[in-house]
Amino acid sequence: MAATDQILENAVELARTAAAEVTPHGVGDHLGFYLEERRVGTHMFAAKEPGYLGWHWAVTIARPPRGRTATINEVDLLPGHGALLAPHWVPWADRLRPGDLSPSDVLPLQADDPRLDQGFEQTDDEEADQLAIYELGLGRARVLSPEGRAAAFERWYEGEGGPNSESARRAAAHCSTCGFFMKLSGSARRMFGVCANEWSPSDGRVVSIDHGCGAHSETDVQKRRSEWQQSEPVIDEGLMEVIDASELWPAVVANDADADAVPPSSPAPGLPAEEVPSAETEPEAPAEDPETSEHGETEEPRA
Repeated sequence: MAATDQILENAVELARTAAAEVTPHGVGDHLGFYLEERRVGTHMFAAKEPGYLGWHWAVTIARPPRGRTATINEVDLLPGHGALLAPHWVPWADRLRPGDLSPSDVLPLQADDPRLDQGFEQTDDEEADQLAIYELGLGRARVLSPEGRAAAFERWYEGEGGPNSESARRAAAHCSTCGFFMKLSGSARRMFGVCANEWSPSDGRVVSIDHGCGAHSETDVQKRRSEWQQSEPVIDEGLMEVIDASELWPAVVANDADADAVPPSSPAPGLPAEEVPSAETEPEAPAEDPETSEHGETEEPRA
């Protein structure tokens, strides 16, 4: 590959014009030229963008074989040596450290948390029996009296570890359902425990069963709602044909009050027209049979 390309190296103004078209802050001094490969090179200009200390404009130009005119390939804003760069992006869940969680924050759910185990699995703790013995108060000269326990319980419940703190009011679930909640022994077991989650602001502190925070083992960050705004459904009536009822049944629609009435001259439903009795004529009485007496007996003809 040739050490340089005189045609591309001399196209400084062409490269400067291309860089000036993409920035409203202007282009600084020409910083140099280097050949990318055969018939492809890059001119560099100082950048005047606010906040981009040490950055420069890189304008790549090229020419075809045996061509005498350079053309623009691309224009980029690139960092130089010692340029001011943004720090490497770290996800929010990895960026937080123990103690950074505020009362309104909620940690994302970790389905495979190595610090938690299934509640029904056996721990095989050899010291479990010894711990049960010491929970009875054996081996100590004095233990708390009922009054002393009541005073401690009231103090803990009204403090930051109780249900009235800001983190407890904002929490989605209570400590009683959290995998990091370690119950106390004795009578305190029914109301209090110790938080064992290093991410929680209550880590290592006594909390009540109805306390809560955003580091609950079974809660997750609330899913974002969709930005799509559903509009009202539109009914297309373009294919519907509207029929005027008065054109088909003018006599029925003309008088709505008599629409349900049957005209006098109309036949009754289910009867032929000739069998309908007329309202103007009365039905004739049946003729009396002369041979039948008034008692319904038939008389013998006289000789």
